[in-house]
Amino acid sequence: MIKTLCSLLVFSTSISALAQEIVNETPVKLDKNRSVFQIVNNSKKETTLFVSDDKKVNAILLNNQIQITDSLSTARPDSKKFPSMVGYNCSTDNAQIFWSSKDYSEIKTQLFDFANKKIDVKSLTLSFKDETILEKISTADAFFIVTIQKNSSILKIHNIDNLGNYSSNIVDASSFRFFDSNYKQATLYNVFKQSFLPSEAPFSLEFINAETPTSLDISSKKRKCYIDNGQLFITLDTNKNLTQLLTINLNTYTLTEKTIKKPFIVVDNNATNLSTDSNSFLFNQKLYQMKSSATEFVFEIKDLDGNSLKEYRVNENDVIDFKNSEISQEGSGISGNSKKTLEKTSQFIRKLNNLNPGISCYLQGENTLVTLGSISEVKGMSTAQAIGGQFGLIGALAASMIDYYNPTMASFNAYANRKVVKVDCLFDQQNNHVKSDLKPLAFDKIRTFFEDNDDVKKVSMETLFKMNDFYYLGYYLDKEKKYVIRKFAD
Repeated sequence: MIKTLCSLLVFSTSISALAQEIVNETPVKLDKNRSVFQIVNNSKKETTLFVSDDKKVNAILLNNQIQITDSLSTARPDSKKFPSMVGYNCSTDNAQIFWSSKDYSEIKTQLFDFANKKIDVKSLTLSFKDETILEKISTADAFFIVTIQKNSSILKIHNIDNLGNYSSNIVDASSFRFFDSNYKQATLYNVFKQSFLPSEAPFSLEFINAETPTSLDISSKKRKCYIDNGQLFITLDTNKNLTQLLTINLNTYTLTEKTIKKPFIVVDNNATNLSTDSNSFLFNQKLYQMKSSATEFVFEIKDLDGNSLKEYRVNENDVIDFKNSEISQEGSGISGNSKKTLEKTSQFIRKLNNLNPGISCYLQGENTLVTLGSISEVKGMSTAQAIGGQFGLIGALAASMIDYYNPTMASFNAYANRKVVKVDCLFDQQNNHVKSDLKPLAFDKIRTFFEDNDDVKKVSMETLFKMNDFYYLGYYLDKEKKYVIRKFAD
């Protein structure tokens, strides 16, 4: 199949400079049990597209024009012993994927060496004694499994580099104080043990890829992590009044901690609803925090030492003068697809405080696009489904063989069957509001494309990735028997 797919890709590829245009269209018959995923090598501006089933893995190397340049094929590891592909990394000429046993103790690595036309396979044994897995993180250089030791404040970071070498490192946070949602001192283990179901399961840590837009479904989590400039940042917002920031150097595995207070907010004791809620988002070495009550919300930007850089405070009778969009609400109708504009600030504040609040940030030119809002649980989701839904089984990537987390795809799919209330704001590098019309993002164009084209509403084997400042959406049209890749731009 791989030779047929490669030849068809070469002769049927059409390139267009316009966003939303088809850059690759391949007539090919793919079985329903196949999965498609990718590894983007930004240093070489290449993408390795994988087509996998329960017997075989095909790796197709695409250049920055999404034209095929090479391919390799190999047998898939025993699906009974290694049921899931859990992560990846890459180097200059290699792309590496990791297959795992159910308990992650056994890892099979497959390194696709395009320069030397070979595939290297390694078997690794990992020990997770008295550890609970929090998150699996794939980067260009390494694949990390982050764990917490039972009843302690000790993290362990398991690392497989881009040559398949394994190491594990202890990060001891025992000297720092941690607090649960009730302001009681707790071990880090107990902070992660706390349940926020149905929106967030115990022992979950959400990885944020700040290079692509982050949905409120993801950014509303109370425990998040980020990788930037060789450091792993963990933010804990389990307490409404504090953000605890852990910074781990991924070269030395040394740790620092900062406890950063959230904005102060006055609660009217005569109000019917006395509750408050809060969250944060880490972006470009700044901490964006928000806190709300039934009648007021505060949005504040701080440096990583906790110093305030800018504060915006709004009560229910104010106009939000730093917004660049209308206040929108989606998914409140019977069908779950309705959209409407909220006219009053009081409506926004009330829904902000009653649902799961979140902030997300995205670089738009030299400015930062900030989304403030809240999101409901998935309609009709049980607690068991919520627990199962914490592990990134997204759309057509949810085939049983795929268990690695694709943040880009997750963000795009995140608002299905939910109520979402949000407003977009634009700020310059000095954190001042920028009065400007917002340009549509690639995600907006992709959603519009799906809404306006009936023939792509029932597609399979989707994948979504970013390369060269463009987003590429791949999907299989079952009726036409062809795989299509389209390009979208912000």
